[in-house]
Amino acid sequence: MSGLKLLGISGSLRKGSFNTLLVKESARLFEPETFMMADIRMPLYDGDLEDAEGMPEAAVKLRADIEAADAIVISTPEYNKNLPGGLKNALDWISRARPMPMNDKPVAILSAAAGVMGGARAQYSLRHCLTAFAPRVLQGPEVLIGGAAKAFNEAGQLENDRSVVLLKSLMDALRREVSR
Repeated sequence: MSGLKLLGISGSLRKGSFNTLLVKESARLFEPETFMMADIRMPLYDGDLEDAEGMPEAAVKLRADIEAADAIVISTPEYNKNLPGGLKNALDWISRARPMPMNDKPVAILSAAAGVMGGARAQYSLRHCLTAFAPRVLQGPEVLIGGAAKAFNEAGQLENDRSVVLLKSLMDALRREVSR
């Protein structure tokens, strides 16, 4: 299938983020014609701010990027057994306009974290948060990268062959889901 547009969303704002590396690695394995990396830096959602100023430019752009994408990959770190506030905040902002931009859109969820569970609890939290958006979230294979600080080589690629096979399998499933 040609012309595929993949949107990557990293739930981490940190420069040098392992989740950003994981999103980029997923794009490499997905091989889209176009890859866009989302920016989730925006003010905290506030109904008064929305009433006074409308949606912030960053939220409008994220919404447009979601609408333009054929598929989405979201990678989340795990902060205190949950998804990070910045990612949840971005979801809150884009939920404000209708129609929902992720409705029926294929979405793959990934995570990279310092702990051995690789962000499993954050993934479950993210799945729950996405329910209101009604995307087609892939159920597996689950890609949970534990010990993230040692998981990537200097080129930003996953070192562990099993992790690469799982990620490639998930990206193949995402590609099939797009053509559904």
